[in-house]
Amino acid sequence: MVKIEAKATLPKGWRAAGTAAGLKASGAADMAMLLSDRPATVAATFTTNQVQAATVRLDRARVEKFGQTRGVVVNSGQANACTGKAGMRDATDMAAWAAKQVGVGAEEMLVCSTGRIGVRLDMGKIRPGIEALAKGLRADGGEEAARGIMTTDTRPKRFTAVFDAGGKRCRVTGLAKGAGMIEPCMGTMLAFVMTDAAVEARALRRLWKRAVEGSFNRISVDGDRSTNDSAFLMANGAAGNEPLREGVAGWEAFEEAVKGVAFSLATEMARDGEGASKFVTVTVKGAKSAADAEAGARAVANSMLVKTSWAGTYPNWGRIMDALGYSKARVREDKVDVFYDDLCAAKGGLRTDMPEKALSRVLAKKEFRVTADLHLGKGEATVYTCDCTEEYVRINMD
Repeated sequence: MVKIEAKATLPKGWRAAGTAAGLKASGAADMAMLLSDRPATVAATFTTNQVQAATVRLDRARVEKFGQTRGVVVNSGQANACTGKAGMRDATDMAAWAAKQVGVGAEEMLVCSTGRIGVRLDMGKIRPGIEALAKGLRADGGEEAARGIMTTDTRPKRFTAVFDAGGKRCRVTGLAKGAGMIEPCMGTMLAFVMTDAAVEARALRRLWKRAVEGSFNRISVDGDRSTNDSAFLMANGAAGNEPLREGVAGWEAFEEAVKGVAFSLATEMARDGEGASKFVTVTVKGAKSAADAEAGARAVANSMLVKTSWAGTYPNWGRIMDALGYSKARVREDKVDVFYDDLCAAKGGLRTDMPEKALSRVLAKKEFRVTADLHLGKGEATVYTCDCTEEYVRINMD
């Protein structure tokens, strides 16, 4: 069992930094940089929104063409989305300036932005920010970098796992941001997972696809899909192990570490959802197919009527039935059972004699489960989400 810890201890050969470049009016940290001392094999996934930030288009092209990177520079506060050709020039210049400051090739740097859509990057602040980051890079800079990528997050999101591969001690460390506009695939989120293990490129890409599907693609805060979502897995081989791939010693531990770090980052986003007071695990089982189960779970997790009832500790299971019914899942009303934790609120589509006060006590907890059994097959899926409070409205009005 690989242990996952909530800290930002960087793998060998990785350095990081964070700084406040003045992009945020609050003066909080708003830029970060991650750098590998050697080329790192990279796998990536990006938003499926048809409207995509300049950084997404730039990074996608570089990952597909080169398959390697030396690092990434990130800014928060300005998304560089819907900024046209000028935005693409800004993204390219941002990566090139970062590369120059750390002495690597321009195309070896990736670049990510997050923040308000439709606003050009303030390059007059970005360039000095990059210079400060380059000077501040250090092996224990993970925590600063985690704070530098935050937007409406209330806390940094970072996790680390250690495992053995061929007698070599290896580490996987992930940093992420995301609290709003979160709904697969993926959400307004950036995620950077680094390892010092050497990994065969095709195996890395296959693993990352599986890891993302089981983590970042299983969370929802508000049902909105961002223009900037980007998630990277980067392996630089500094641990000195023989390259990992499926079937060789150390692979299972590596896969567990990557999936564990990704899952921890993803669920932390749901816990830290904008204005959220509760973390909710929604499971639909007994569906006709896995696709049906996922459709039903997403409908429940994204329903604002359901989410606001959770916020008010109001066990209105009828709203869950409603969401299941309008989802793409096959549903027979007279077969559906609904549970809050282990308490049955509805059986065969009808109210049970479970006291409403008992159900409300479940919804008053900081974390609870909602389960719907459709009794139509063996399909099952889980989505991780949160409630929706008045604070969510306030944050997004501002």
